[in-house]
Amino acid sequence: MAIAIRLPEELEKELSMVAKKMRRSKSFMVREAISHYLEDIRDYQEATDALKNTERLYSFEEVRKELGLDD
Repeated sequence: MAIAIRLPEELEKELSMVAKKMRRSKSFMVREAISHYLEDIRDYQEATDALKNTERLYSFEEVRKELGLDD
């Protein structure tokens, strides 16, 4: 799928510079950036969902004690 975007001049210059240094196309760099950004958003959503669904949080010390790892 093709998508057209408009970038501010400075961002386009930086994208071109990084793509050239990495010997990759600008399209590749944009795909990678979007992929990483979406992964970060998914991670954030999973973390916030986990916090919402947790009835009680246990401290590290409580977990160690419960597992019998307390020295």
